[in-house]
Amino acid sequence: MRQAVILAAGEGKRLRPFTVNKSKVMLPVAGKPILSYIIEALTESGIRNIVIVVGYRKEQIFNYFGSGESCGAAITYVNQDKQVGTAYALAQTKMVTGSDFLVLPGDNLITKETIAHFVNIEPVAVLAKRVENPSRYGVLTLEGNLVKSIVEKPREARSNIVSTGIYALGRDVFGFIGDKLDIPDVIDGMMAGGYPVKAVETDGTWLDAVYPWDLLSINDAILSRIPNVLAGTIEGNVAINPPVSIGGGTVIHSGSYMNGPVVIGSNCEIGPSAVIMGATSIGDNTVISSFCHISNSVIGSDVTIGPGCIIEDSVIDKGTELKGRFTAIRGVADIKVDDEHHDVNVGAMLGEDCNIGAGVVAQPGVIVGNLCRIQPLKVISGRLPDRSLVV
Repeated sequence: MRQAVILAAGEGKRLRPFTVNKSKVMLPVAGKPILSYIIEALTESGIRNIVIVVGYRKEQIFNYFGSGESCGAAITYVNQDKQVGTAYALAQTKMVTGSDFLVLPGDNLITKETIAHFVNIEPVAVLAKRVENPSRYGVLTLEGNLVKSIVEKPREARSNIVSTGIYALGRDVFGFIGDKLDIPDVIDGMMAGGYPVKAVETDGTWLDAVYPWDLLSINDAILSRIPNVLAGTIEGNVAINPPVSIGGGTVIHSGSYMNGPVVIGSNCEIGPSAVIMGATSIGDNTVISSFCHISNSVIGSDVTIGPGCIIEDSVIDKGTELKGRFTAIRGVADIKVDDEHHDVNVGAMLGEDCNIGAGVVAQPGVIVGNLCRIQPLKVISGRLPDRSLVV
């Protein structure tokens, strides 16, 4: 394989509020968008000819990756004018694909190890993975190493082996798309037409971003691989248990404690006497004030967190300001997304540019939209839409 097609046109409505202003593939985790980790895995595997299918918020992808030269790739962009399915997205690439190519979702975290063997497979093949919650995915029925069926999101899964949505395909696939909208339906058509479809199982990293809290597991997986990099200014009486990565221009004030894995971006200010526990990533230009305790969280860029805040298992998007003594402690919550209910052990999910007053308590599982304003000493729960005002 010398070419890959990345499907990156979707909006990701179930990831709101984080995808209201951002493409889901551009959601930042540990300082980089999810899509950048996919491109890295491909280039490290020798695949540098990359086609990206774009649509929703496509200008963000253009601006970040450009021609691909900065990440060692040659990127061609194809526009998907209607976000109606993965097969429709793939059909848009017919004029720019070669004889054999990989197809990958743009919102899945993978590593080089995930696709190490798959890049050498002959089409047609699907990359498979054993998971604990197969009903979220396309469940594979296998006979030996051949796929007999793909059942999308069954109520009762007969197997824990699922499709990762990563395929090795040849140009024959375009003859089977027709009016089909999703790639699994196309694969079913190819099997019915006599094409054997192999399943190649991986034990490498594969995580998808479907719901807001999925960013925490992706963050944890990324941080498990970080090097120890101590840039910036680290004052005396700071305890650091690696791996911890600290960007240039960042100041870690006296009395602070960090237990890796932790990533802190550039030009941040931490402490004094702040505690940052793994697995936590912090963006650029962010302030974590004195006596804060943060663990297993994703904190965006340009965030200001006042003194005495306690934040666990939470995601806080860019530009949000938390006044002192804000509390978001993890707990089991029943979270409703569209018509789905999920029992999740999580803290708070806060959108962009929110302003949260002093002493606010966030109940486990609260999802706060973008540009919300919450007055001091309030208890928030459930879901607050964008531009909410809590008085």
